[in-house]
Amino acid sequence: MGPGERKASGVSAAIIDDDAQRIIREFPLGIIASGGPDGPAASPKGTFLVLDPKTLAYGDIRSPGSRANLSEDARCETVFVDPFRRKGVRIRGEASIVNKCDTSFANNLQNWRDVWGDLADRIGALVLISVTRVSHITTPPYDTGATEDEMIALYKTKYAELYP
Repeated sequence: MGPGERKASGVSAAIIDDDAQRIIREFPLGIIASGGPDGPAASPKGTFLVLDPKTLAYGDIRSPGSRANLSEDARCETVFVDPFRRKGVRIRGEASIVNKCDTSFANNLQNWRDVWGDLADRIGALVLISVTRVSHITTPPYDTGATEDEMIALYKTKYAELYP
């Protein structure tokens, strides 16, 4: 693990623990990195869900490039950040694509409908990521003793100034 990364105490590095699930549930916009024909590609996806502690997934609405990349090389990494706590989670895994015509698509789509309602109707495929590694990440002020409460207060003020 590198600087700013931590492994939650007593939790396997391949399990999406409670803290990681909270971050993803509260801030489901993740940036997924995949390998493309022109090199690495990073793409934001806003429909992430944790299906179980070993499976991360998103509903693909309009990402033919990401889907093509993951079809060629299933390895990927996704990063989520809580912008107020300035903590995040990095999840590595291997993706599989469930197309609309697959039986399991309809069985799984209700998960997205429960969270995003009618937006789920626009999902053309589900991308299921079998998790191989979970790393928690923090911003450098935590290294010198900053607390979550201090970080939240600072960034609430900062965002209030940006969006009065």
